[in-house]
Amino acid sequence: MKGSMSTELGVITVNPDVIAKYAGSMAVECFGIVGMAAVNMKDGLVRLLKKESRTHGIQVEITEDNILTLDFHVIVAYGVNILSVSDNLMNNVKYKVEEFTGMTVDKINIFVEGVRVID
Repeated sequence: MKGSMSTELGVITVNPDVIAKYAGSMAVECFGIVGMAAVNMKDGLVRLLKKESRTHGIQVEITEDNILTLDFHVIVAYGVNILSVSDNLMNNVKYKVEEFTGMTVDKINIFVEGVRVID
């Protein structure tokens, strides 16, 4: 479902892919996040996504009240505290997405799909 807001000049409609792309770019800026992950359900394989396909690791749900739920599938850096990285990711993304869209972020679910050593 697309998010829409009415103003005095008309209606603004926001595609979930736009929110996913923006949230993905904010997520990879967070310390400890190596990148977004794509999970192949058939084989159970996880792979690191390239920069141009970050939206595949994020699902965006928009309710009729313009409330967002974001699901992130991420790969974290080896040796970092996953709880700290997750808290940082949630706080950063929530603030930035709410500021960018004007919609409320209700939930951010983080699925750590792997750990990778950073060179």
